[in-house]
Amino acid sequence: MLNRFTAVTDITQILQSQGFSKFLPQTDVSTLPCEASLSVSSSKYQAGEDSLLSSHCISKCSPSDSHPQPGRSSNANSPDLKSESLVILSHPSLQCYIHPYPLRFPSQAHRHGQLKQYYLLNAASLLPVMALQVRDGDKVLDLCSAPGGKALAIMQCATPALLCCNEPDPHRRDRLAKTLESFLPRSLNSRVIVSEQDGRCFGQSEAVTYDKVLVDAPCSNDRSWLYSCSSQQGEQRLKERARLPVLQAQLLRSALSAVHPGGVVVYSTCTLSSSENYAVVETVLNDCPGTEPEDLWEEIAIPLSKYFTFSPAHPGHRETLHNPPLQPQNDLVSSCHRRLGILVVPQPGMTWGPMFLSRIRRKN
Repeated sequence: MLNRFTAVTDITQILQSQGFSKFLPQTDVSTLPCEASLSVSSSKYQAGEDSLLSSHCISKCSPSDSHPQPGRSSNANSPDLKSESLVILSHPSLQCYIHPYPLRFPSQAHRHGQLKQYYLLNAASLLPVMALQVRDGDKVLDLCSAPGGKALAIMQCATPALLCCNEPDPHRRDRLAKTLESFLPRSLNSRVIVSEQDGRCFGQSEAVTYDKVLVDAPCSNDRSWLYSCSSQQGEQRLKERARLPVLQAQLLRSALSAVHPGGVVVYSTCTLSSSENYAVVETVLNDCPGTEPEDLWEEIAIPLSKYFTFSPAHPGHRETLHNPPLQPQNDLVSSCHRRLGILVVPQPGMTWGPMFLSRIRRKN
């Protein structure tokens, strides 16, 4: 994912020469004016910090994510950057490049006062941000924000009036702040803040405050151990599944309290577990009568079926399609199940996913 707040012409050329292609059709942000002092040369890769471009990501599943922390907000961006006044805040576009095969691409070192050109992430991680549909001027809450990739994607998509990045765990919060500092100019300090509240209590302390809320919940993280081939890690994740749905439901209820009527909440995980996906959404919808799920099948699954294999989230529903039907099915039950969420299912040769996402609108 390229960073619209710095020059990216050189890295775009490198990506194209190595067989990368644009993930989504969008405006070329490499033409935006920007001082050379704001750019990070593509040669300034940090040795030994290669990251797997499409499959490895940092899990949000640490038990520490659920620990209550006293809440207060603070700015989290870097000291003065030489050319921050030249940042272009016109309508932006999310510019991402993908490769047809798994490969390692070098990450860039954190350099004080300089912005990184790109962020490495699993392509499926962009889908919850796309479903959130952030617009310029929105007030947005990223309830479980660390390590910060989705917060960065939000800032690539739009210029919200406020983006609150919440993370209760101090170590993960430090990493979040460093990520924001590495990609966002200081001129956005008043718009992008870091909070340290317990996410389960956020809806009480800041009720009816936000237009959009993202709950990228702590989960048993099938993505991590699917690609690591670690049986020990897999066993640990399976043990966590017994307790995680309670925490996930608490976070989702809190998010629905934090959003104002008419606003939306996107709930996402990187697990295949129906108890952490479909069941959590269904439980919270039953507890919150003034909410309604929205069907993402035609909005996201069908248009992006060339990149991902999607499945509706219901555990008893066997429809798993790489090429979803262009016409919606007449089956009322199938449509109801799809409204509860969609799931990116990992496939051989495609290292994107798993990723579950569900969008819920608060009606009153």
